[in-house]
Amino acid sequence: MSTAQATTEHLWSVPEDLLDAMAERAPGYDAENRFCTEDLDELRAAGYLRIGVPVADGGSGLGLRATAAVQRTIARVAPATALGLGMHQVWVQAARSVSARGGSFLQSVTHHAAADHLLAFGVSEPGNDRVLFDSLTDAVPDGAGGYRFTGTKVSTSLAPAWDVLSVFGKDTTGAEPRLVHGFALRSDGGVRHLDDWDTLGMRATQSRTTVLEGLHVPADRIVRTLPVGPTADPLVFGVFAAFELLVAAVYVGIAERALALAVEHVRARRGMDASARAEDPDVRRAVADMRGAVDAVALQVDALARDVDELVDHGSRWFPLLVGTKARTVDAAQHVVDEATRIVGGSAFRASSELARLTRDVRAGQYHPSSRDSAARTIAADVLGPVPAGN
Repeated sequence: MSTAQATTEHLWSVPEDLLDAMAERAPGYDAENRFCTEDLDELRAAGYLRIGVPVADGGSGLGLRATAAVQRTIARVAPATALGLGMHQVWVQAARSVSARGGSFLQSVTHHAAADHLLAFGVSEPGNDRVLFDSLTDAVPDGAGGYRFTGTKVSTSLAPAWDVLSVFGKDTTGAEPRLVHGFALRSDGGVRHLDDWDTLGMRATQSRTTVLEGLHVPADRIVRTLPVGPTADPLVFGVFAAFELLVAAVYVGIAERALALAVEHVRARRGMDASARAEDPDVRRAVADMRGAVDAVALQVDALARDVDELVDHGSRWFPLLVGTKARTVDAAQHVVDEATRIVGGSAFRASSELARLTRDVRAGQYHPSSRDSAARTIAADVLGPVPAGN
């Protein structure tokens, strides 16, 4: 932690008794396909929604690096809770990034978090592989600086509980199309969630499809309009950096837990000849490989989050570094979980086992932006240049 950070952060960690309670509830949320209501209530009471809010505004002032560490801790006991509630932390850290770089247009995010309001994302759309660089949602001006949004969003984490929902769409009424970003309140109406979250894993996020039905967002809650296409605007960078690294942190936590479960198992097992399974050279080699994989991605996430906090200028390398780190972390976590289940053996194949749940939860990582293929395209373009138009 830098000296500047030390003077603006208060230490914050999830209370041990709350971690224990979340670990006990996680299997039930998964089995019942139910939102993590109790986890949210207890974390909110503990100050979790305010951890990234400046100390002067009643928060703990945690930067991206420290917030990622909190997310790893929660993910070890309740991955779906960490992933879902992490969307709130993405917005808080995006606001912190914008502020640190001289902008003030996300100050309302900080105010909402300081008031313990839960923030969620209404960004992802079916068929939109350009994510923040284009939109299939219509944003129609109301004539007074506000907009009405009509469209369908998918993977809206925290659907049952959000207080504030970010929305964005495309305004095609002008000479050039513009992407419009704003925030809706639950009380606004014009938002309908489908009860369609029936997934393999990460069930407690309840990331339901969201239909925007002429949702009106007034001018004072429109925070940015941007051109269509890639841009290094502070909003895009802030959201992108926080999203990629906080999501990656969740998968680091999953990998750490899978490794711990495998180690616990092999230390307790003996063969018929009374030999300790932990002394088997094949097991030791596998555990060493798993530990190395976890260490590699944990250090990458930590280092990049620190660079965001400390305003390190990676220039055009920022996006390749971020997408590459997220993609590698998800691949590493899936590898570690698969190895853990192999080492543990048949008991890990029981649906009620924690490793079975981690096996399902970790698969969700490939569906969060940026995907492995998208990351590869970004990295290749950085190294080799863009593919010529028409190819």
